[in-house]
Amino acid sequence: MVLPQVAFICVHNSCRSQIAEALGRHLAADVFISYSAGTQTVPQINPEAVRLVHELYGIDMAATQYSKLLSTLPPVDIVITMGCNVHCPHLPCRYRADWGLDDPTGKDEAAYRATIAAIEQRIFQLKARLSAGLISR
Repeated sequence: MVLPQVAFICVHNSCRSQIAEALGRHLAADVFISYSAGTQTVPQINPEAVRLVHELYGIDMAATQYSKLLSTLPPVDIVITMGCNVHCPHLPCRYRADWGLDDPTGKDEAAYRATIAAIEQRIFQLKARLSAGLISR
């Protein structure tokens, strides 16, 4: 079976989309393939996101992920935007959703933890919907 490919999109591909890629790979690799990208890149992934994802899940995003442009993505089946409050460019896909998550960058640890928890919940929801056939592959 060919797994659907999911792209998590945000402007800088430095925090929320990176967390979603990491958690998608960690929690749902049996159901979909996770990617992330942005319309711009940054030299490094958000250090607070890296620290907390490592602390909570044992995932070292700094070792396995980096900020990427949309042009580096393969063709994807599903596009999830993070809620950047900007117009995201159109990527061809079968299903699109916006998770509407606030960027925790520059906020306290509680804001990061809340964002990570929200992303985890949505990863599990996406996994369940795909497993149940509620989203066409």
